[in-house]
Amino acid sequence: MKKPFTKKAYMKKLALYTLGLSALCSSLSVFAAEINVYAASSMTDVIKELGQKYQAETGDTIVPVFAGSSTLARQIEQGAPADVFISANPKWMIYLEDQGMTTKDQVTDLVGNSLVLIGSEEVKSAQVDAGTFKELPKLLGEHRLAVGEPQSVPAGMYAKESLENMGLWSELASKTAPSNNVRITMSLVERGEAPFGIVYKTDALMSQKVSIIQTFPESTHSPIIYPAVALNDKPTSQAFFNFLKSQQASDTFIKYGFTPLVAQ
Repeated sequence: MKKPFTKKAYMKKLALYTLGLSALCSSLSVFAAEINVYAASSMTDVIKELGQKYQAETGDTIVPVFAGSSTLARQIEQGAPADVFISANPKWMIYLEDQGMTTKDQVTDLVGNSLVLIGSEEVKSAQVDAGTFKELPKLLGEHRLAVGEPQSVPAGMYAKESLENMGLWSELASKTAPSNNVRITMSLVERGEAPFGIVYKTDALMSQKVSIIQTFPESTHSPIIYPAVALNDKPTSQAFFNFLKSQQASDTFIKYGFTPLVAQ
């Protein structure tokens, strides 16, 4: 004859079930990992989405750190725990190669981008010649042109190079408002603190407060390339690095306006 199912027996079974579930969760957490991804500020939106997709597939958590490429490269050089690095230009990847942090054969050119002139709501109807930008100094007047820091921030470096090649830099250099990364540059225009700014196309597409006035000719600046690298041999680092080169990642990059450079 079966013993009656008492409250005491129920509580005992519940305790055993809870203990087993806790042990299972603990064992699963051993296999989950946090992957530190240091990425250029212009990658903010796309890396956040890719991180969510990757976590849903693998259980591993992507911990992004966004800043100017120069800032990130120097942090990595000084020992920051980065697993994957994505720079907004080759210069800062080469910098890490020179410091012995990685090697050229480990680096992949991940995506490309375009450089654009943006305007605030007040100047969104401004017209600029696509080939010469000759109207820009007059349109700017006594106001400032928002740009990334021309000596270190990739977007600012590309901006300076392009304006130099169009013969405008000497006239505009003293009227620039440099910033530490491209997102700050865009925010200056969004808030109306600068009527015009130079950012990446992908950043401009993410904002409802700025308009793209004109795209800089590719012939006026070096190719805008985002190299990426896994900075260690951890299987989790290599796995996410490979995910960045997948078709799924390429489709997401396209969604945000980037041009995938990895052949599928």
